[in-house]
Amino acid sequence: MEYLQTFIQALQGFRFTDALDIIIVAFLIYKLLPLLRSTGTTKIGTVIVTVIVVAGLTGIFKLHTLSWILNQLLAVGLLAVVVLFQPELRRMIDHLGKLNLKKMFTTQKVDQEMVPVILQTVRACEAMSREKVGALIVFARDNPLDEYMRTGTVIDGQVSDQLIRNIFFPKAALHDGAMIVRGGRVQAAACVLPLSESDRLSADLGTRHRAAVGMSEASDAVVVVVSEETGAISVAVGGMLKRHLAAQTLERLLRNELCPEETEKEENLVLKLRQKLQKKEDPENEK
Repeated sequence: MEYLQTFIQALQGFRFTDALDIIIVAFLIYKLLPLLRSTGTTKIGTVIVTVIVVAGLTGIFKLHTLSWILNQLLAVGLLAVVVLFQPELRRMIDHLGKLNLKKMFTTQKVDQEMVPVILQTVRACEAMSREKVGALIVFARDNPLDEYMRTGTVIDGQVSDQLIRNIFFPKAALHDGAMIVRGGRVQAAACVLPLSESDRLSADLGTRHRAAVGMSEASDAVVVVVSEETGAISVAVGGMLKRHLAAQTLERLLRNELCPEETEKEENLVLKLRQKLQKKEDPENEK
């Protein structure tokens, strides 16, 4: 009963500002979750959690010497974190500073704009796969990837089958590096990406595939790779590499990752059509 009374009292004192506070915090957590995919952010979180756990254990077991050392470390801890994790912190601040509020509330329009971009990309990848032309295409999402675009050549062109194939043509000036697509346009080409240091990757994977996985580890980007040796198409998302994809599978995967709202609508439409067909068939079966 005491818990129930406490709960009722808390509800009685609940104000509109409290609800607004909860909504804002939940929204910020939701938008910051993609940053947790970054290996750099994981390192920062691991260090902070470790220090907190050790500090708690020193208090429980009364480890005075270790407690004194931790207090000295915490005195300069903030400065140490800034120095050691400067690139990761800069990436996080850059991400927070460039959150596009308009984009957050207009996902349907963005999804519709990405559909032709995906179709052109799939067509280009299918052709490059047959011709065994290597390609590395990065689709930026919440992370703007400005620091990586600065390493390449600015293009700002409309995504098309011809443009993609011209960029990755073996004798073209911009073929060596990654192409970055953001906002439905080719923003830059010949960009340098971070290489993954994961020991889970197969030994037969080259620099292009390691760069794809590294980019997906450092950001929430979706990265498409076409192998120059085998022509196989792969996609890296969240540090995971999906290999040997058919053109139809590539299209479906890109739709799921880049325009989930549109995909969900299509699935709901298919489900409704199936339900209607089943309803029409039921009376006939009864007869």
